[in-house]
Amino acid sequence: MNDERRQRRQLLHAAGLAAVMASAPVAAWRIRPDEPLTLSYPKMDLEQQIPEVFAGWRVDRSLTPLVPDPVLQQSVQATYDQNIARTYINDRGERVMVTVAYGADQGAEATQVHRPEICYGAQGFVVRHQADELLALPEHRIAVRRLFASLGRRMEPVSYWVTLGDTASLPGWRRKLEQIRIGLAGKYADGLLMRFSSFGTDTAAAYTLHDRFVRDLYASVAADVRPRYFGS
Repeated sequence: MNDERRQRRQLLHAAGLAAVMASAPVAAWRIRPDEPLTLSYPKMDLEQQIPEVFAGWRVDRSLTPLVPDPVLQQSVQATYDQNIARTYINDRGERVMVTVAYGADQGAEATQVHRPEICYGAQGFVVRHQADELLALPEHRIAVRRLFASLGRRMEPVSYWVTLGDTASLPGWRRKLEQIRIGLAGKYADGLLMRFSSFGTDTAAAYTLHDRFVRDLYASVAADVRPRYFGS
Protein backbone atom coordinates (compact mmCIF):
# COMPACT_ATOMS: atom_id res chain seq x y z
CA MET A 1 0.00 0.00 0.00
CA ASN A 2 2.81 2.38 0.87
CA ASP A 3 4.50 1.65 -2.47
CA GLU A 4 1.25 2.39 -4.31
CA ARG A 5 0.86 5.69 -2.48
CA ARG A 6 4.46 6.62 -3.18
CA GLN A 7 4.06 5.84 -6.88
CA ARG A 8 0.82 7.84 -6.98
CA ARG A 9 2.53 10.85 -5.38
CA GLN A 10 5.43 10.60 -7.82
CA LEU A 11 3.04 10.50 -10.77
CA LEU A 12 1.18 13.54 -9.46
CA HIS A 13 4.44 15.42 -8.96
CA ALA A 14 5.58 14.53 -12.46
CA ALA A 15 2.24 15.57 -13.96
CA GLY A 16 2.33 18.86 -12.10
CA LEU A 17 5.87 19.55 -13.23
CA ALA A 18 4.98 18.75 -16.84
CA ALA A 19 2.02 21.13 -16.70
CA VAL A 20 4.09 23.94 -15.24
CA MET A 21 6.94 23.36 -17.69
CA ALA A 22 4.47 23.44 -20.57
CA SER A 23 2.91 26.69 -19.39
CA ALA A 24 6.18 28.41 -18.52
CA PRO A 25 7.06 29.54 -22.08
CA VAL A 26 3.58 31.00 -22.49
CA ALA A 27 3.81 32.87 -19.21
CA ALA A 28 7.39 34.04 -19.75
CA TRP A 29 6.40 36.99 -21.95
CA ARG A 30 3.83 38.10 -19.38
CA ILE A 31 5.97 37.85 -16.26
CA ARG A 32 9.56 39.06 -16.19
CA PRO A 33 11.12 38.31 -12.80
CA ASP A 34 12.48 41.61 -11.56
CA GLU A 35 12.19 41.41 -7.76
CA PRO A 36 14.62 39.44 -5.59
CA LEU A 37 12.85 36.83 -3.47
CA THR A 38 15.30 37.61 -0.67
CA LEU A 39 15.00 41.40 -0.77
CA SER A 40 14.45 41.62 3.00
CA TYR A 41 17.20 39.13 3.88
CA PRO A 42 20.65 40.10 5.22
CA LYS A 43 23.20 40.82 2.51
CA MET A 44 25.48 37.93 1.61
CA ASP A 45 29.18 38.31 2.39
CA LEU A 46 30.91 34.94 2.21
CA GLU A 47 34.30 36.17 3.41
CA GLN A 48 32.80 37.68 6.55
CA GLN A 49 30.02 35.20 7.27
CA ILE A 50 32.08 32.00 6.92
CA PRO A 51 34.59 32.18 9.80
CA GLU A 52 38.23 31.25 9.27
CA VAL A 53 38.56 29.90 12.82
CA PHE A 54 35.80 28.03 14.68
CA ALA A 55 35.17 24.97 16.87
CA GLY A 56 38.76 23.74 16.69
CA TRP A 57 39.05 24.31 12.93
CA ARG A 58 41.31 26.89 11.27
CA VAL A 59 42.22 27.74 7.69
CA ASP A 60 45.23 25.82 6.37
CA ARG A 61 46.80 28.10 3.77
CA SER A 62 49.25 25.42 2.62
CA LEU A 63 46.56 23.55 0.69
CA THR A 64 44.05 25.00 -1.76
CA PRO A 65 40.89 23.15 -2.86
CA LEU A 66 40.45 22.14 -6.49
CA VAL A 67 40.78 25.24 -8.67
CA PRO A 68 39.14 25.15 -12.12
CA ASP A 69 41.21 25.58 -15.26
CA PRO A 70 41.32 29.17 -16.60
CA VAL A 71 38.42 28.72 -19.04
CA LEU A 72 36.15 27.13 -16.43
CA GLN A 73 37.27 29.64 -13.81
CA GLN A 74 36.22 32.48 -16.11
CA SER A 75 32.82 30.84 -16.49
CA VAL A 76 32.50 30.44 -12.71
CA GLN A 77 33.32 34.11 -12.16
CA ALA A 78 30.73 35.12 -14.75
CA THR A 79 28.06 32.93 -13.15
CA TYR A 80 28.61 33.55 -9.44
CA ASP A 81 28.85 36.87 -7.66
CA GLN A 82 30.98 35.61 -4.77
CA ASN A 83 32.97 32.47 -4.05
CA ILE A 84 35.48 31.24 -1.51
CA ALA A 85 37.76 28.20 -1.55
CA ARG A 86 39.45 27.23 1.71
CA THR A 87 41.03 24.25 3.40
CA TYR A 88 40.43 23.81 7.12
CA ILE A 89 42.52 21.72 9.52
CA ASN A 90 41.98 20.73 13.15
CA ASP A 91 44.38 19.70 15.92
CA ARG A 92 44.13 16.06 14.84
CA GLY A 93 45.42 16.93 11.40
CA GLU A 94 42.09 16.27 9.71
CA ARG A 95 41.49 18.45 6.67
CA VAL A 96 38.30 19.48 4.91
CA MET A 97 38.31 21.47 1.68
CA VAL A 98 35.42 23.90 1.35
CA THR A 99 34.05 25.73 -1.66
CA VAL A 100 31.09 28.09 -1.34
CA ALA A 101 29.77 29.89 -4.43
CA TYR A 102 26.96 32.46 -4.35
CA GLY A 103 24.83 33.60 -7.27
CA ALA A 104 22.34 36.44 -6.93
CA ASP A 105 20.10 35.00 -9.68
CA GLN A 106 19.63 31.24 -9.71
CA GLY A 107 17.09 31.31 -12.52
CA ALA A 108 19.80 31.04 -15.18
CA GLU A 109 20.62 27.69 -16.72
CA ALA A 110 24.32 28.60 -16.53
CA THR A 111 24.35 27.70 -12.84
CA GLN A 112 23.75 24.06 -13.75
CA VAL A 113 27.16 23.66 -15.42
CA HIS A 114 28.99 24.25 -12.15
CA ARG A 115 27.54 21.30 -10.27
CA PRO A 116 30.45 19.33 -8.76
CA GLU A 117 29.70 16.33 -10.98
CA ILE A 118 30.29 18.48 -14.05
CA CYS A 119 33.02 20.69 -12.61
CA TYR A 120 35.17 17.75 -11.50
CA GLY A 121 34.49 15.90 -14.75
CA ALA A 122 35.64 18.92 -16.76
CA GLN A 123 38.97 18.72 -14.90
CA GLY A 124 39.50 15.11 -15.97
CA PHE A 125 38.21 13.41 -12.82
CA VAL A 126 36.18 10.23 -12.94
CA VAL A 127 33.12 11.03 -10.82
CA ARG A 128 30.85 8.45 -9.25
CA HIS A 129 27.55 9.25 -7.54
CA GLN A 130 27.62 7.42 -4.24
CA ALA A 131 24.31 8.36 -2.62
CA ASP A 132 21.88 11.09 -1.62
CA GLU A 133 21.51 11.21 2.15
CA LEU A 134 19.91 13.30 4.86
CA LEU A 135 22.24 15.21 7.16
CA ALA A 136 20.80 15.96 10.60
CA LEU A 137 21.39 19.48 11.87
CA PRO A 138 20.21 20.77 15.27
CA GLU A 139 16.95 22.21 13.92
CA HIS A 140 16.28 20.34 10.67
CA ARG A 141 17.69 17.91 8.12
CA ILE A 142 19.07 18.68 4.68
CA ALA A 143 19.61 16.50 1.63
CA VAL A 144 23.30 15.99 0.78
CA ARG A 145 24.75 14.41 -2.34
CA ARG A 146 27.80 12.18 -1.95
CA LEU A 147 30.30 11.82 -4.78
CA PHE A 148 33.66 10.13 -5.21
CA ALA A 149 36.06 11.83 -7.63
CA SER A 150 39.34 10.28 -8.74
CA LEU A 151 42.18 11.47 -10.94
CA GLY A 152 45.32 9.35 -10.93
CA ARG A 153 46.35 9.00 -7.29
CA ARG A 154 44.06 11.79 -6.13
CA MET A 155 40.99 10.30 -4.46
CA GLU A 156 38.44 12.83 -3.22
CA PRO A 157 35.14 12.03 -1.49
CA VAL A 158 32.78 14.98 -1.97
CA SER A 159 29.61 16.11 -0.18
CA TYR A 160 27.47 18.99 -1.42
CA TRP A 161 24.09 20.66 -1.55
CA VAL A 162 22.66 23.77 -3.13
CA THR A 163 20.29 26.43 -1.86
CA LEU A 164 17.52 28.48 -3.39
CA GLY A 165 16.72 31.45 -1.16
CA ASP A 166 16.59 29.89 2.29
CA THR A 167 15.78 26.37 1.07
CA ALA A 168 18.49 23.70 0.88
CA SER A 169 18.06 21.07 -1.80
CA LEU A 170 19.76 19.03 -4.50
CA PRO A 171 19.78 19.65 -8.25
CA GLY A 172 16.80 18.05 -9.96
CA TRP A 173 13.20 18.53 -10.96
CA ARG A 174 12.01 19.61 -7.50
CA ARG A 175 14.47 22.51 -7.49
CA LYS A 176 13.57 23.38 -11.07
CA LEU A 177 9.87 23.36 -10.18
CA GLU A 178 10.56 25.75 -7.29
CA GLN A 179 12.53 28.04 -9.62
CA ILE A 180 9.60 28.12 -12.02
CA ARG A 181 7.11 28.77 -9.20
CA ILE A 182 9.18 31.71 -7.98
CA GLY A 183 9.59 33.05 -11.52
CA LEU A 184 5.87 32.90 -12.23
CA ALA A 185 5.38 35.11 -9.17
CA GLY A 186 7.58 37.72 -10.84
CA LYS A 187 10.55 37.09 -8.57
CA TYR A 188 13.94 35.44 -8.74
CA ALA A 189 15.93 33.67 -6.04
CA ASP A 190 19.58 33.74 -5.16
CA GLY A 191 21.41 30.62 -4.08
CA LEU A 192 24.59 28.88 -3.02
CA LEU A 193 26.66 25.85 -3.81
CA MET A 194 28.06 24.32 -0.59
CA ARG A 195 30.81 21.77 -1.33
CA PHE A 196 32.98 19.85 1.13
CA SER A 197 35.68 17.33 0.27
CA SER A 198 38.72 15.53 1.64
CA PHE A 199 41.40 13.11 0.47
CA GLY A 200 41.24 9.34 0.90
CA THR A 201 39.57 6.15 -0.22
CA ASP A 202 37.53 5.46 2.91
CA THR A 203 34.32 7.17 1.85
CA ALA A 204 32.37 6.28 5.00
CA ALA A 205 34.99 7.93 7.21
CA ALA A 206 35.22 10.91 4.85
CA TYR A 207 31.48 11.56 4.80
CA THR A 208 31.36 11.28 8.59
CA LEU A 209 34.15 13.87 8.76
CA HIS A 210 32.26 16.16 6.35
CA ASP A 211 29.10 15.90 8.45
CA ARG A 212 30.96 16.72 11.64
CA PHE A 213 32.58 19.72 9.98
CA VAL A 214 29.23 20.93 8.62
CA ARG A 215 27.63 20.75 12.06
CA ASP A 216 30.53 22.70 13.57
CA LEU A 217 30.22 25.31 10.82
CA TYR A 218 26.45 25.48 11.24
CA ALA A 219 26.86 26.34 14.92
CA SER A 220 29.45 29.01 14.09
CA VAL A 221 27.56 30.94 11.39
CA ALA A 222 25.42 33.83 12.66
CA ALA A 223 21.78 32.83 13.16
CA ASP A 224 20.38 35.59 10.92
CA VAL A 225 22.22 34.29 7.83
CA ARG A 226 22.37 30.60 8.74
CA PRO A 227 19.29 29.64 6.66
CA ARG A 228 20.96 31.09 3.56
CA TYR A 229 23.73 28.50 3.87
CA PHE A 230 21.96 25.55 5.44
CA GLY A 231 18.28 26.01 4.60
CA SER A 232 15.55 26.16 7.20
